[in-house]
Amino acid sequence: MGLCHAKPIEHQSKSLALAISGEAEEAPPKSSRFPFYSPSPLPSLFKTSPAVSSSVSSTPFRIFKRPFPPPSPAKHIRALLARRHGSIRPNEASIPEGSECEEIGLDKNFGFSKQFGSHYEINDELGRGHFGYTCSATAKKGSLKGQDVAVKVIPKSKMTTAIAIEDVRREVKILRALTGHKNLVQFYDAHEDDENVYVVMELCKGGELLDRILQRGGKYSEEDAKRVMVQILNVVSYFHLQGVVHRDLKPENFLFTTKDENSPLKAIDFGLSDYVKPDERLKDIVGSAYYVAPEVLHRTYGTEADMWSIGVIAYILLCGSRPFWARSESGIFRAVLKAEPDFVEAPWPSLSPHATDFVKRLLHKDYRKRLTAAQALSHPWLMGFHEVKIPSDMIIYKLVRVYIMSSSLRKSALQALAKTLTVSQLAYLREQFTLLGPSKNGYISMQNYKTAILKSSTEAMKDSRVLDYVNMISSLQYKKLDFEEFCASALSVYQLEAMETWEEHARRAYELFEKDGNRPIMIEELAPELGLGPSVPVHIVLQDWIRHSDGKLSFLGFVRLLHGVSSRTFQKA
Repeated sequence: MGLCHAKPIEHQSKSLALAISGEAEEAPPKSSRFPFYSPSPLPSLFKTSPAVSSSVSSTPFRIFKRPFPPPSPAKHIRALLARRHGSIRPNEASIPEGSECEEIGLDKNFGFSKQFGSHYEINDELGRGHFGYTCSATAKKGSLKGQDVAVKVIPKSKMTTAIAIEDVRREVKILRALTGHKNLVQFYDAHEDDENVYVVMELCKGGELLDRILQRGGKYSEEDAKRVMVQILNVVSYFHLQGVVHRDLKPENFLFTTKDENSPLKAIDFGLSDYVKPDERLKDIVGSAYYVAPEVLHRTYGTEADMWSIGVIAYILLCGSRPFWARSESGIFRAVLKAEPDFVEAPWPSLSPHATDFVKRLLHKDYRKRLTAAQALSHPWLMGFHEVKIPSDMIIYKLVRVYIMSSSLRKSALQALAKTLTVSQLAYLREQFTLLGPSKNGYISMQNYKTAILKSSTEAMKDSRVLDYVNMISSLQYKKLDFEEFCASALSVYQLEAMETWEEHARRAYELFEKDGNRPIMIEELAPELGLGPSVPVHIVLQDWIRHSDGKLSFLGFVRLLHGVSSRTFQKA
């Protein structure tokens, strides 16, 4: 909802609430380094999981009705934006949204203080966006007396749908809950009157990250880019842990507090943010065209979508150009879905291999292979940077849950794979293990997961129902984990698969598995692992998983077993 900084309207026009038609098709998977290998013999569960509904406080899902496919999704994007926030013109195309289109009967009372005029004196306008405008103001009384602040003014006349009202209500709720992080714009108060909602925040006078990039001739040095990325990842890891996805991360939405060269960077504008539980997926297509993740266009995404946007920012910082570009919004979306970023042209050959790898691992089209914010902070490119502190990572909870529900056969395979991890990969896992507070004997129980997360809990974590998810993890009956088994439970096979060293990892792990865990296996034993029902021809599907010579798991079967997450696994939890 709008912006809380000074920027001409031409920059704001890039912020779009996206509604994509049939053009957003799934990009074909890249061929594996194993010529005979595909990650799973079954359709990907991560794309068809039944748990795709938004959390309780999420924006209501829209059902779009179109008599024929539009020639360009861009027209419908603009129409949805207008419909959502009440700026429809008489001849403007629109997308029906059922009862959401009617303003009659909408409750626009937010319960905020109605004393704005007596507390603040409005000064200059700083910027104007789609949904309102931002002004500087001076506090006339209270703890902020005499202090300059930023005030986002959101006219109630633009709130013509229940969705628009909920967007404002949720933005204030999220800002209030998350405020206090050093890289997040500080929220002070919210007021309202009959005409407007006033969101009072910290005034950042240093300008946008985008302006700094332009001032530097389009790009940053690696060291300066590291300083920026560490601050971005710090704050993003913070609100991801709380179950908040920003959904509009871009250089325009990061401000410097002062004009000083080493000024702290602050994340702003949570108007499109939402809550998301670790096992849920969002469906609304929102964001800014150049920074939108592929899975957003497919209407099933979570916090990984923010990591894609950070990858785009990192690409811009290091080379001064966008990784995906076209003359129209439709072309941009097609590029996001189909094209690969260029890492061949200058300046990429002159940059460090770690820098290139960092960006590539954020811009992976398969969100399962993308780094989380905490993992990105532990990437070799940023390791050793003095401001880096690795936070708790919610992906650990998701992976451990799946591990516990897996068969003993798959646990043995993962334990073999864990023994192939490098020092840098183990460093990240060691940090996560330490954050869980192991006992003096070096063990953690399921209760450790709840205890650790409560230390970072805010009201946002309650609203996103992340605590419900953590409580479920802590209630699972499972033995205590030492660091070795924790590594097996907390490693992501998909992220390892995205690395150039994946084949080496897999081959070495299979050698270890052959010595310690491989044994004669009945095909029927593998069927439940992958949730294959009675109607599936099990022998045909799984026959190449077993060596005919001794009945043991083949290398192909081993690699597929590592990926073996079934719908049965999630249903049992």
